[in-house]
Amino acid sequence: MIQLTNVSKTFNANTINEKKALVDLNLTIETGDFITVIGGNGAGKSTLLNLIAGVFPCDGGQILLDDIDLTKQPEYRRAKLLGRVFQDPMMGTAADMGIEENLAMAYRRGKKRGLGWGIKKGERAIYKEKLETLELGLETRLSSKVGLLSGGQRQALTLLMATLQKPKLLLLDEHTAALDPKTARKVLELTDEMVSRDSLTTLMVTHNMKDAIRLGNRLIMMHEGRIIFDIKGQEKKSLQVKDLLEKFETVSGDTMDNDRMLLS
Repeated sequence: MIQLTNVSKTFNANTINEKKALVDLNLTIETGDFITVIGGNGAGKSTLLNLIAGVFPCDGGQILLDDIDLTKQPEYRRAKLLGRVFQDPMMGTAADMGIEENLAMAYRRGKKRGLGWGIKKGERAIYKEKLETLELGLETRLSSKVGLLSGGQRQALTLLMATLQKPKLLLLDEHTAALDPKTARKVLELTDEMVSRDSLTTLMVTHNMKDAIRLGNRLIMMHEGRIIFDIKGQEKKSLQVKDLLEKFETVSGDTMDNDRMLLS
């Protein structure tokens, strides 16, 4: 479904601050894959998601989605194909707009806009039904400003918005990292439910190795812009954190020094 071939990205090229974020990276994502992505600081995890989303262009290589060449397409053209949830709960929603207004924008993504009334009764019923699945009481607060919600509520809403029109690929960039542990667990539960229910092809960056092992059917580990470990199926299910640390040291020739990953 998704094919990345020899994808490269260097920031501040030919300067003292040059950083090779991705180096000839190759990755095939099959339809229905739920891939967790781990790696230390500067491994290229977020850069990988940003290149797929079109936030900035590749220096080289090709990105295909269902045989559609996305490599040179701008971000706004890819938006109708992708869903994305960011690390910061303040991103992905419009704080000064109501809950139903935010959902309406997501519901209309990729569709032609007319001059009719904004939100119709039938559409509002859909939003209520979807919000009820979050079990956060938001279905009774449709007109509430999103800026008044807690970080967890807002992130859950963003997740719902990203999946409202089933995307070809769901991108999750450490979307629970800014939340407290209890709220993070709730958002991860919702994530797993939505991905499983709708068979969403998903790429989830996380710093939590236990979550990376527990969730999804496939795990990839990145280091210095390359994929150094790719495991799926029953082998993945039998992994333990110590196995990942040992694999990282064996393949990279270095020790894991990412405090967030080691402490989580």
